[in-house]
Order: sequence, then structure tokens, then C-alpha cells
Amino acid sequence: MKLVWVLILFIFCPITFAKDAVEIPRSETVELTDPASKLVYPVFIKTPRSYRSNADKVYPVIYLTDGMYSFQIASGATRFPMNSGAMEEAFIVSLSYSKGSKGASSRIRDYTPSSAVDWKLPTGNAGAHALFIREVVFPYMAANYRVSATERTYVGNSLGGLFGAYILFKHPTMFSSYVLGSPSIWFNNHDLLSLKPNELSSPIKVYISVGSLESPQFGEKQDMVAGATELKNKIVTEAGESVTLKFDIIEDAKHATAFPTTLIQGLDWIYGKP
Repeated sequence: MKLVWVLILFIFCPITFAKDAVEIPRSETVELTDPASKLVYPVFIKTPRSYRSNADKVYPVIYLTDGMYSFQIASGATRFPMNSGAMEEAFIVSLSYSKGSKGASSRIRDYTPSSAVDWKLPTGNAGAHALFIREVVFPYMAANYRVSATERTYVGNSLGGLFGAYILFKHPTMFSSYVLGSPSIWFNNHDLLSLKPNELSSPIKVYISVGSLESPQFGEKQDMVAGATELKNKIVTEAGESVTLKFDIIEDAKHATAFPTTLIQGLDWIYGKP
């Protein structure tokens, strides 16, 4: 009998749902055009909570790849530590994929440092994409917000980690710190490891982490643990004493699950307060 009444209520009583989508506080989206390629990239920006009330303060910026995916994770993961004073407040800026791109084509093109002949999608645009960030995204942030010109953090995962490692080697001072999650060092026969790091003129912090299950023996296609370890060893031996490096293996994490831990642990190491 109770089931009958439940069905009657379900059929005849209107059920209302909230129509407003959940929004990330203090955030906005802008679209920036790469003058070289004419491609348009949505950029998600979140201002620190104290930005309006602390009118004289200049803030560091955390730059992320992979658009809305990383933006939502970074916003949620840093909300409590930043708002409670456990972590230094910073802008969160996440670069999305070019408008009109299909599937993963934008990230494969823009995050890979060399052209791979065995790939169906275009590759090898990392150099041009780094230039877009330096010449378009950085100036936009400087012109519109009170942001530091020296305190910038790069955060990237998988191919984004590969892209970050490329920037670290070729344009190291674009960022003062790097968070490289599960970097795809395997791309194009590990050719990133053949790059010689440029000399550093200032101290840089690098955080690298990878899931303990990111290897073929646990079902992954690539040995991400070995790749991350190789990258760590190369930085330690070739990048010089100006680099402070921390390397973590996240227990029981797969490639699909390691990034949220990488992100918050890396940012806590860089911006966390005692």
C-alpha cells in the first residue's frame, strides 16, 4: 500500500529542480587569440578571496593546462587551505583547448614538443603554445589584475606534464615553480630526455609525482613510473643547483586518479604555510 502512495505522489506531484548551474565563486572566462595561429583559447580565471579587500597586494598565479577539468579540481582543492590561511592565496588560471577543436586534438597538438610521424593527429606545437602563454596570456593577466611577474606556477598532468617539462628545459624562467603530474615522457620515443636544459638564472622549485599503479603490470599502456623517474634523474643531474626538486609516488593511484593528489600536494609544497 505504501508503494502505491509513493507512485501516486511521484506521478501527480510536481518535482522541481534548481535551474541555476553551480558556479565557481569569483571566476570568469575570457577568450584569448593566438596571433600566430589565429586560434582562440578560453581561459578560466579565479581571483583570490581577499583580492578586493586587499587592494595593495600583488598575488602569485597558478597556471594550469587542460581547461575546465583542472580548473574545477584546483578551485575545490585549494578553497579551504587558501581561505583558512594554511596556503598562500593565488590566482588560479586554467587554459582550455582551442575553440572548435575535436576531442583531444588541441591538447595533443599543443602539449607535445616534437612531431611524431606515427600519430594521426597533429603534434609538435609545444614551442608555439609556450610562446602564446608568454606573449599573450601573461600580458593579459598583468594588464587586468594585480599579479606577480615573478611568482608563477605551472601545473600540468600527463601530456600537460610533458609540456611543463619541455618549458622547464627550454624556457625555465617562464615559471618560478612547476607541478608535473604523471608526465608522458614516453611520447615520441622519449625524445624529451634528449633536450639539454637551458641555464637557470634564478631558483626554481619542481614537484613531480606519479601513481604507483601507473605501469603495464597494473593495466596501463605506458610505464609512467619509469618515465617520471627518468625525468627526475635528468633534472637532478643536468638542471643544476638552482632547482629544488621533490619527487613523490602516490600509493594505489592509477593514471586516471593520481592528478588531484598531485595537484594539492604540489601546491601545498610550494604555497603551504607552516
